[in-house]
Amino acid sequence: MRIRLICVGTKMPAWVEAGYQEYAKRMPPEMALELRELSLGHRGKGADLKRAITSEGDAMLAAIGKGDRVIALDVLGKPISTEQLAGQLADFQMEGGNLSLLIGGPDGLDPRCLALAERKWSLSKLTLPHPLVRVLLAEQLYRGWTVLQGHPYHK
Repeated sequence: MRIRLICVGTKMPAWVEAGYQEYAKRMPPEMALELRELSLGHRGKGADLKRAITSEGDAMLAAIGKGDRVIALDVLGKPISTEQLAGQLADFQMEGGNLSLLIGGPDGLDPRCLALAERKWSLSKLTLPHPLVRVLLAEQLYRGWTVLQGHPYHK
């Protein structure tokens, strides 16, 4: 199973790159983690925010693999524990296919991306910076895998 993190935003700080890479390299080949960064829609003085979000949505929809299960990370999504995440990873792996996890930009996900998602997860009730979400999600995916393996990392 390939897990794609499809994220709006490029040119992340070094600590984001290092954090993401640390957990991505720990993932086993049977649950490979792949990052797909998408350009942020144009924002600035006089910019049309709706157009920016639509542009991000177009790129995100194009980046989703054919036949992938889609999960959106959204503040209004369902809170999920590490153990629940591990269980869902096990189910996804048994069912086969790949997974696309969508992380929007500073103004959230395009409504079309939310509508396409079969599930919506919330990592926290806190507002998290989108770069940090990449690192946090990669760590939780790794932690979920360790739970499934009975590895002591989770304890």
